[in-house]
Amino acid sequence: MAIFPRPAYAKTALLLVNHHASQAQKNLSQVIYQLQALGFDIIQESPEHPEEFTPTIQRYREQVDFVIVAGGDGTLNAAVDGLVETNLPLAILPLGTANDLARTLGIPTTLTEACQVIAQGHRQKIDLGWVNGKHFFNVASLGLSVSITNKLTKQSKQRWGVLAYAWAAIQVTLKARPFHALIEQDGQRERVKTLQIAVGNGKYYGGGMPIAHDAAIDDQRLDLYSLEIKHWWQVLFVWLTLRTGKHRQQLGVRAIQGSEFAIYTRKPYPINTDGEITAWTPAQFRVIPQILTVLVPKPQ
Repeated sequence: MAIFPRPAYAKTALLLVNHHASQAQKNLSQVIYQLQALGFDIIQESPEHPEEFTPTIQRYREQVDFVIVAGGDGTLNAAVDGLVETNLPLAILPLGTANDLARTLGIPTTLTEACQVIAQGHRQKIDLGWVNGKHFFNVASLGLSVSITNKLTKQSKQRWGVLAYAWAAIQVTLKARPFHALIEQDGQRERVKTLQIAVGNGKYYGGGMPIAHDAAIDDQRLDLYSLEIKHWWQVLFVWLTLRTGKHRQQLGVRAIQGSEFAIYTRKPYPINTDGEITAWTPAQFRVIPQILTVLVPKPQ
């Protein structure tokens, strides 16, 4: 019989489950068993729609010590505003496809190990990005990424996992058309013709691509890049550099760092936050430092 250590952290948790996440249906009973075996009292809720996550968290704010989100980055994005409003700590059980926030925080993708992280109770303060009133963990973007989000299906993510992102990106990029935008920072304005503008807060997005090679989720800055490709042959080189996070202007990638940005477009463009379309241009971006407590692995 397995011997589970007692939790070092408070014991009553709200477990929010996204039943649409790629692994949720298969692993939910295992998750609940392991958490109860670790000594946690679990209140389980499975909101059907993203807009129900914040009121659900608010409803239990006086009854629980922290919130466990079982799902992927989209599920976490649905919960983030409720976590900020209630100031409840967050624990993560990565049951999605990309799990970029879990990757950023070093949270293991195996459920047994992820539950052990929760039981250890080690906490870290992290930054959040903010755009037009909506918080985000990883990245907010417009252009290609929105088309990629629209291209992805639940079936393709379940069948191909992270490879579904790469295949959707290739298909969308081959048909993409650039758009004009105005990027403003500290009173300076840059007019750009771009395929995509991404503003990152965390380390990873899109199934493990680094937002910038030196980005961190507690560095109190945002990392912006703009894909300003002028020739079709640049596409291959750009995607290769995006995989490293080392952006190069000569290859058509403009990179800017800062705590606040504004982006304007001729017509409203949808903005994708952590894989979900939640805002539109014109857009004001800022970093909110050290605003959320997350349970993470103990430093080695």
